[in-house]
Amino acid sequence: MKSKNLLLFFAFLLLFSKSTKSQTEGDTFFGQAIVHDVYMTFPQTNYWDSLVAYKPLDQYLKADVTIDGVLYPNVGIKFKGNSSYSNPSTKKPFKIDLNEYVSGQDMDGIKKFNLNNGFKDPSFMREKVALDFYNEQGLAAPRCSYTRVYLNGTYWGLYMFVEEANKTFLEDRFGNKQGNMFKGDPSGDLKWLGASASSYYTKYELHTNETANDWTDLVNLIDNINNSGTNFYDSLEVTLNTNTFIRQWAAMNLFANLDSYIGSGHNYFIYHDTLADKFEWVSWDVNESFGNFSMGLTNTQLKNLSMYHVSTPSSNRPLVQKMLTVPSYKSTLTDVFCQWLQYDFSNAALDSKIDSLANAIRTDVYADAIKFYTNANFETNLTSDVGMIMGIKTFITERRNALMAELFSNGCYVGVDETTVNNNSLKVYPNPANNFITIDLHSNTNENTICIYNSLGQEISKQISQNAYEMIDISGYSAGVYLIKVNENSYSKFQKIK
Repeated sequence: MKSKNLLLFFAFLLLFSKSTKSQTEGDTFFGQAIVHDVYMTFPQTNYWDSLVAYKPLDQYLKADVTIDGVLYPNVGIKFKGNSSYSNPSTKKPFKIDLNEYVSGQDMDGIKKFNLNNGFKDPSFMREKVALDFYNEQGLAAPRCSYTRVYLNGTYWGLYMFVEEANKTFLEDRFGNKQGNMFKGDPSGDLKWLGASASSYYTKYELHTNETANDWTDLVNLIDNINNSGTNFYDSLEVTLNTNTFIRQWAAMNLFANLDSYIGSGHNYFIYHDTLADKFEWVSWDVNESFGNFSMGLTNTQLKNLSMYHVSTPSSNRPLVQKMLTVPSYKSTLTDVFCQWLQYDFSNAALDSKIDSLANAIRTDVYADAIKFYTNANFETNLTSDVGMIMGIKTFITERRNALMAELFSNGCYVGVDETTVNNNSLKVYPNPANNFITIDLHSNTNENTICIYNSLGQEISKQISQNAYEMIDISGYSAGVYLIKVNENSYSKFQKIK
């Protein structure tokens, strides 16, 4: 278990997120443990109407921007987003390009960035916590900070400041910005549509080297995914960095973010790193993390999502469908979950960060008069559900518990999260045992479901108890390791026995 000093370190750096990869551009800005200030000043009388009119044209409006007291004149500003924009609120998301009208203009090396409005998130945490996790695990994903946004001097609310996935980002993450980067939008399912590049124009967007407009590499990747037959593994290995993709895949699943390739089939970039001559996966638009995009699943189903989940029908996501048939890929995916659940994705690791972030932004959240939820919703959603929107801390607890049980059946034994240990903790003795075990439940007024699983993950015993102590006969069990799971209401507790 990592030392508690690490918890203090993360709490101190509450707004700081950094990839394990060496970074330069934006380090100062994203490394500051502050809420930033962005002032947008429009000279146009009807600037709002112009922003609305320019949205479908994907056109920028010229204005001045001041970031943390530094003026950047004549920058490009436009509305962005789909559902985050189309809702009736006036709290719209923005994209800002400091280079649109003044070449070479940047802020700490950052030329373009996004201001996301916290749509569908009472906690203001989903995007920030998820992106911090991605970056801390060395995954290619944008960095995120918080900022107060002002329009012509009026406080417009608290926003997430998210860096753009552009050539600056590519140079920073991969040391190379020369290759093609495609966005898997509006429906980048990676299905084979034929050898003609034009067949993919309506499903993907080319974001670099647009003038050359060469889609040969993307078509080749999709061909290898779908048509390589028994050579699938060898063909994929030469065109995709599978090790980094598997970690990206695990992160999408871990946070139950179905508004991604494993669910809706979009919200990602894929970049052809010409130095390694392989495609790299870049995560994008993770604001629906923590199960906020259900695709028809209940909250219980989302929290219990299998780590091998593929949307139905699985043929619509050929990359993950086919990779799951390769034992080494499936084993690597399992190992990533096992690694992250040991500590990184746990209440012990994340609760203190969530509390620190909440303390840092609370005043600005309360002052945000046009936010999508109430102040009470903000406080509640840090721990508990607001309607169908799951609480952040309880999601982490229950998601981790569900994955722990699945990992047990795959040979990974994850320790109990220390922050869940209290006077009602599950205690089992003796352990190891030969004949009988006693479970100390301390809950003689609550109904508990007690399940025992063998090392294959098969349920071999299940009973209901309302006793403070429950004695179970295990004399007929073969020698080995077993997992006891106790459900008390919606809360699960685990213990391994030998």
